Amino acid sequence: MESLLSNIKISVPENIYVKDPESSALGKRIVEHSILLIDEIGFDSFTFKKLGEKIGSNESSIYRYFESKHKLLLYLSSWYWAWIEYQLVIETHTLKSDEKLEKAIEVVSRNIELDSKYSHINEIILNRIIINENSKSFLTKEVDNENKEGFFSVYKRVSHRLRDMIAAVNPNYKFPSSLASTIIETALHQHFIKDHFISLTDCNNELTPTVFLKELVLKTLK
Repeated sequence: MESLLSNIKISVPENIYVKDPESSALGKRIVEHSILLIDEIGFDSFTFKKLGEKIGSNESSIYRYFESKHKLLLYLSSWYWAWIEYQLVIETHTLKSDEKLEKAIEVVSRNIELDSKYSHINEIILNRIIINENSKSFLTKEVDNENKEGFFSVYKRVSHRLRDMIAAVNPNYKFPSSLASTIIETALHQHFIKDHFISLTDCNNELTPTVFLKELVLKTLK
């Protein structure tokens, strides 16, 4: 089973990139070191020139894979949510409705561990980037056009899976889509303020965002 799962490829919408970074050693280095550099200096300060210096390659070689740093962030965000979706499917497929939803909340809100199947991607650091920078992938003037082009399809699929699990627990609940997207965004927000604005949350290492969200969602659906 482990051998079978190790062959699963995390798929990102093809129109986000110029050339699939998974197709070459250079592409994988671009992804690997972009994660490390964005985590180090932040997305606003990140440039392809700085990334090129990190990997010992010309800036122009990075443009062969991504036409802009915005598209690179979209790629990283899509890869992350596709990886989360993969875990959602694997970890919930044998569970009953209530257990399925609880496990799904856990998957989208828990502290991340490294996944040995993807050696060029540090999922712990990528999770930190998603917590800190994910909103920058869609809080743009181009969001509607990019949405039509399918750039956010993976993120929406994760939310739709949660929506369907919510509806399975309580078919009469009127706001399954709203609650699903709230779970995802609240998980990111609570992790952020737990680390930076501790007086604004009750979450900590014991009372985690997962604990908070399970109580919030399950009591809401009663």
